[in-house]
Amino acid sequence: MHALRRVAAALLAATALALALRPAPVPAAARGPALVPVAVAATDLAPGTELTEERLTVARLPGDAVPDGSSASAQPLLGRVLAGSVRAGEPVTDVRLVGPGLTDLLPAGQVAAPVRLADLAVAALVHAGDRVDVLATAPDAGRAEVEAAGALVLAVDRPHDAGAEAGGGLLLIAVDRGTAARLAAAATTSTLTVNLPRP
Repeated sequence: MHALRRVAAALLAATALALALRPAPVPAAARGPALVPVAVAATDLAPGTELTEERLTVARLPGDAVPDGSSASAQPLLGRVLAGSVRAGEPVTDVRLVGPGLTDLLPAGQVAAPVRLADLAVAALVHAGDRVDVLATAPDAGRAEVEAAGALVLAVDRPHDAGAEAGGGLLLIAVDRGTAARLAAAATTSTLTVNLPRP
C-alpha cells in the first residue's frame, strides 16, 4: 500500500512538472492574420485560356492580401475564359475574365473585342486604360485603313518569357458592335497595328 502511494505521488509530481514546462498558449492576436481560401492559377496561363480544375488551385492567404473580385473556390470559375495573362499563384479575379467583371462598366452598345497585333514590340507599348487607333493593312495595299479610332484598351497580354509569342500581341478593346465586326473581318486578311493618339 505504501509503495502504491509512492508511485501515485511520483506520477502526480511528473504530471505537475510537465504542465509547468508546457509553453503558454499563444494569444490569438500574436498568431498572425487569419488565412482565408482563394482560387489561384496553378500554372502560368495565357489570355484566352478556359479555366479547368487542372488549371486552378486553392491557396490560403491573409485576408488583407485577397483582392476584390476573387473566389474562395475554383468551382465558380470553371469554364470561364481569361482576358489577360495570369501568373502561377496569382488570385484569379473577375477583371481577368471575359464577361461581366471586365465589361460591366462599358457604355451601352459597346463590346470587348480582341485584337491581335502583328508586332509584339508595339503591343508592349500599350497598357490597359490607353486609347488606341487600330489600323489594318491589307496585302499589297498602299496604305493602312483605320478600323477603330480612340478605342479604350481593357486588357493587354504580356508574354511570360522574353521572345515568347504564344498569346503575345493580344489586346482587348472596347468598341461598338459594328466596329467589332469590321475588326474580326480585317483580322482574317490584314495586318493589324495601333497608334496611340493624343488624349
